[in-house]
Amino acid sequence: MTEYALQMENITKEFPGVKALDNVTFSVRKGEIHALCGENGAGKSTLMKVLSGVYPSGDYDGNIKINGEEVEFKNIKESQEAGVAIIYQELALVPEMTVGENIFLSSALMRKKVIDWNEIYAQSQYWLDQVGLDIDPQMKLGELTVGKQQLIEIVKALTKHAEILILDEPTAALTESDVEILVRILRDLQKKGVTCIYISHKLGEVLRLADSVTVLRDGQTVSTDPIGDLSEDKIVNKMVGRTLDEFFPYEERQIGKDILEVNNYAFTSVSGEKVAAEVSFSLKRGEILGISGLMGAGRTELFTSLFGGYPGKQTGEVKIDGEAVNIKKPSDAIEAGLAYVSEDRKRYGLILGMEITKNSTLAALKKVMPKHIIDSALEMKHAQELTDKMNLKAPTLEATVNQLSGGNQQKVVLSKWLFTNPKVLILDEPTRGIDVGAKYEIYKIINELADQGVGIIMISSELPEILGMSDRILVMSEGIISGELSREEATQEKIMKYATTRREQRESAIN
Repeated sequence: MTEYALQMENITKEFPGVKALDNVTFSVRKGEIHALCGENGAGKSTLMKVLSGVYPSGDYDGNIKINGEEVEFKNIKESQEAGVAIIYQELALVPEMTVGENIFLSSALMRKKVIDWNEIYAQSQYWLDQVGLDIDPQMKLGELTVGKQQLIEIVKALTKHAEILILDEPTAALTESDVEILVRILRDLQKKGVTCIYISHKLGEVLRLADSVTVLRDGQTVSTDPIGDLSEDKIVNKMVGRTLDEFFPYEERQIGKDILEVNNYAFTSVSGEKVAAEVSFSLKRGEILGISGLMGAGRTELFTSLFGGYPGKQTGEVKIDGEAVNIKKPSDAIEAGLAYVSEDRKRYGLILGMEITKNSTLAALKKVMPKHIIDSALEMKHAQELTDKMNLKAPTLEATVNQLSGGNQQKVVLSKWLFTNPKVLILDEPTRGIDVGAKYEIYKIINELADQGVGIIMISSELPEILGMSDRILVMSEGIISGELSREEATQEKIMKYATTRREQRESAIN
């Protein structure tokens, strides 16, 4: 009996003008957690689409074996019947339906051609219990956090008796507590003999979870190694084909006078709930100000409110270049010199079905409308200039942004906001879901903007990123700023101490 649950041999997949996979070999042992790493565009997703039947047999060259037997899948259904289940970063769930309905969405339990609701909820409860999730199967899925919904996708896959479970960036939207639940679930599944292929840009998680790591680069297999032979530096080197001098290319720069001042700022939600209070801080010209804190600390809410995008009541004073501004909506913020790169680029930053050119100029359309009509030639000229600065990798600027990798999509978002010539650029999770090489390029762009005198506010949940890129760090907890640290004095321990400080303890938390 073979020791391998999966063997993919000499897989080659071509698109018009592009060889996405070039003779890739990928083998996974039974019951192991096997990480698949590589930059965006390395071929990871294409390889998994070959395995899961999205690209049917005949669309690619090479052989696939499951448990030693050669298989050919004509569609996704055939791969599922062979025990392969894939969970994408974009969830295939319906928020308006119940948890149980979602779990059996594509395989409804029937009795005499009528859905057996009692059986659906009984079976749902059984599978939820199997993975240790305390969730009522009759509650609406939309009432759960995105992280819990991600875990429901795993339960859904298990009901199909998956033997090979593929997870594509499973923790991108998870809270720390949900990540712990996911880790426990994967360990329990491993004990039951389920094989897991784990795709992630978070190398710390890879080192923590995986038994082996395969790295792809430019559509080719670079290596497969046991986890004990690897470190973050070694994986990065294999992924990008070069040694990064530093993960975070911080540069000393000339920092100027205050460009943004926020005094006693407070705001409430539409329902009257106080979201943030007593917030005062400043940002200097050319400074990178890191904003840290745990999920739910109010970071995104605070800066969305300052940008005019959070409904509710605001009080306090905001000044830009020493002048008070009254921001009620995002257009007011843009006019005042603020720009905001949202943490959810696909939902709030881009129009996915629209061309790169149009997305790049979207935030300042007046610049390409000299006679109240969009001048296509002028639009193309500006888009070309912007994307050249970003080192955007795209077949043509007329391609739609949903064809781009995550890193290149983020460059289009940055291009859009740089077109407004902002004085202050707010970056909310600027490298979420982006591979290591693309992160490095984004960091260099951030440095260049700071060198040009733009004030940068960088919100991030990744402590190494905050520590590596910031000139100064503010920490939020429960809707307030609970601590401030200079670059020199900041450590992960100090940030976490401030982040976990309750409001009544903040004055005496750190001595």
